[in-house]
Amino acid sequence: MDAMQRMTGLLVGAVFGAVFVVINAQSPLNTLTADFLRVTACLAAASVLAMWFLAVRRERSAGKPAAIPTETAQPATTAQPGTPGMYGRGYLIILVAEVILLYGGLQVLAAWERPEQANVAWIALVVGVHFIALAPVWKDWMIAVPGTVLSLLGVAGLVMVSTGALDWVPFVSGVLSGVVLLAGCVTFGWRVMTATRAQAAQTA
Repeated sequence: MDAMQRMTGLLVGAVFGAVFVVINAQSPLNTLTADFLRVTACLAAASVLAMWFLAVRRERSAGKPAAIPTETAQPATTAQPGTPGMYGRGYLIILVAEVILLYGGLQVLAAWERPEQANVAWIALVVGVHFIALAPVWKDWMIAVPGTVLSLLGVAGLVMVSTGALDWVPFVSGVLSGVVLLAGCVTFGWRVMTATRAQAAQTA
């Protein structure tokens, strides 16, 4: 996978992470804390966007896609974006299953008259499981890490719905899930940019 492809995936993840935080940073958090989290999330997403633009400029100036050096690249057997291996049958099955689980689960929660806070917990759980399921399909076990964390945060939120901590579900399953996505995207984005910069210096 080249740097541009990886950065595009990280940008998508960062945007979703920021949305998680902005929407769910609410009461019982005080206004100052909620605003701080929203601003920080937006800045983190903006930093990934800036790295994406740098990757675009570097690729255009080089005249060819910049490959990620061995230490940060996926295994040689990893399916490449844009090929049937990555966006083939396995990916489509998982995508369809995710949409069905998201919509169907939200409808079930509504039918059971569960508090609306349960929705964000369900979304975090399904998104997390979707990352875990994609790991063997893409042969990229790195994405299983945030997937596992998001799944656990989703389960925790669903459990909390039936307790006195109901008001904290958006923070646990929403804000923290967004923080996990943003932290991962910023960290790996920086690693990709650093590795490709070092490679460019060696080949200059």
